[in-house]
Amino acid sequence: MTKLTLTDLTAETVEMLPSRETLFFNFNGALVNATNVSYAVNAATILSSANSAALQSIHISQG
Repeated sequence: MTKLTLTDLTAETVEMLPSRETLFFNFNGALVNATNVSYAVNAATILSSANSAALQSIHISQG
């Protein structure tokens, strides 16, 4: 890997990208809703056990 010199940096140019007319009001966002739910109930019992499985879901809406 070669080192970058000051001459290399000054030779770099920057150009603005055009706006994206395909997007409504030029807005791009994503709504993310993630849930992780698990319940285990062991009430009023003697020498018993309770198991629980986690239910996971992720919903993404992009507009």
